[in-house]
Amino acid sequence: MAIETGRIPAGLRPAMTALAGAAAELAVLIRRGGDLGAAVGTNADGDGQKALDVIADGMFCTALRGAGVRWLASEEQEQALALDPQGSLAVAIDPLDGSSNIDTNVSIGTIFSIYPAEDTAEASFLRPTRQQIGAGYVIYGPRCAMMVSFGDGVQQYLLDPDTGAFRLVDGRLTMPDCSFEFAINASNYRHWSRPIRAYIDDCVAGIEGPRETNFNMRWIASLVAETHRILTRGGIFLYPSDARKGYERGRLRMLYECAPIAFLIEQAGGRATDACEPILDQAATALHQRTPLVFGSAEKVARVAAYHDLPETEVSALFGHRGLFRA
Repeated sequence: MAIETGRIPAGLRPAMTALAGAAAELAVLIRRGGDLGAAVGTNADGDGQKALDVIADGMFCTALRGAGVRWLASEEQEQALALDPQGSLAVAIDPLDGSSNIDTNVSIGTIFSIYPAEDTAEASFLRPTRQQIGAGYVIYGPRCAMMVSFGDGVQQYLLDPDTGAFRLVDGRLTMPDCSFEFAINASNYRHWSRPIRAYIDDCVAGIEGPRETNFNMRWIASLVAETHRILTRGGIFLYPSDARKGYERGRLRMLYECAPIAFLIEQAGGRATDACEPILDQAATALHQRTPLVFGSAEKVARVAAYHDLPETEVSALFGHRGLFRA
């Protein structure tokens, strides 16, 4: 068995076993190395593909056939694939998140989301994201771990290299709510909206600023790695929209990146928004739709949303004492 199934709902066990089995095989392939980071083309959304992107996509597609999955939507495929007309599940997947980090040996991962299958792929995936019945990710790092939720907390599994199976190590993981770390690509500062600039300005101002706290910045450029750190240590991640062409609605995909991460984060006690509104109160309108994403400790994410409600004069006052912080 590729994963301990005692805490997995019975109807999801075949799909979870298939996902875990493919992930375990992929972990072995990554450890073995080779020319996995070679550029091989572009995916359906125009992003560059690495050799391992294509390999991972094929591995998960093959594994999920015969696992009760009717529809599969992948980042690497333009359209959803019909796998089993009798299947009861629809799976959305980013087979390999963070593939730009392959050559630098930084942690990469797989993100997945599970919905009840409907008669069409569109009805199965283009729906309120709160209707997910399972979501998770696998991180291929110094330890290969899976974080997954079925709507009753977050479970953590570790891959046992001796058995090739994922074993449960934490049945109800809770995100710490006290952390002084934020993650954002600060090189894009000049493109951000004023509320996002103001939030980061106040973090960077440290103990002399309105937050009266020194913060540390992190940026890995791997959504799975950032999520794993925040789930285990707390903090906040921001990938906002900005003024650049193609970034007006962010760059991360709603269906197979933001929605499953939001599901996990909320189940761990955190919050996930598009900087203003909860991700899980929204629905994708296209398979590869993009959205801004802010997630992490609930109080920190709520503070980002509050910056968007401040008067323009207060948002523009660099390092000023904004109304949000007044007694």
